[in-house]
Amino acid sequence: MFSAFDAQAFSDHKQIWVPGTFAADGAFILPPLDYEMNALEPHIDTMTMQIHHDKHHQAYVTKLNEAIDKAPELKGKSLDELVMHINDAPENVRTAIRNHGGGHWNHSFFWRMMSPKAKDSAMSDNLRKAMMAKWNDMETFKSEFQKSATGVFGSGWAWLIKDKENNLSIVTTPNQDNPLMDIAAQKGEPIMGIDVWEHAYYLKHQNKRADYLNDIWNVIDWNQVSKWYDAK
Repeated sequence: MFSAFDAQAFSDHKQIWVPGTFAADGAFILPPLDYEMNALEPHIDTMTMQIHHDKHHQAYVTKLNEAIDKAPELKGKSLDELVMHINDAPENVRTAIRNHGGGHWNHSFFWRMMSPKAKDSAMSDNLRKAMMAKWNDMETFKSEFQKSATGVFGSGWAWLIKDKENNLSIVTTPNQDNPLMDIAAQKGEPIMGIDVWEHAYYLKHQNKRADYLNDIWNVIDWNQVSKWYDAK
């Protein structure tokens, strides 16, 4: 478990995961994708990307801004700061910051983790050594990750996280929680995160979450995952 000191250390390199994207008035805005909506085909279909990014993610951003308008003391805080200190948010907006701040953070992270050029990406030496030390081979890691992700009841996320000694773990969170949050059951720095809400896969895969999880390995950008792992 991380102490308050650890959370402050993370704050010192805030925005290492999610870039701060603000409008001129300081409100959060929907970050643009680094690739076209159809770029992840055939693994993630275009319509899912359009609805997921432009509708679902935008709704989290809109509702987060509405919550911050009700708590002016939160204005100017980075997204990392907001999600790492849920318990410090005013009680009247705490649930909204958790749900919608978490939704904005998680999706911003998710889009950056994927790439149409994923097949050309590779793990850094440091990440590969850590993966092998924990799981011995990639097939074992993938099997354990998919088992955890498939086992999420209802809506949530599956994560690969590192602790302060750079050891790796697979964890899951409900709804729009994530392992950076001070309320998380198991805390750590996310380096990979998979959305297992039905809106992430239902148009293409219907109720077959396992098929979606099989597909998504094809678009994970290991260069980006490695950057998050190697960051100090």
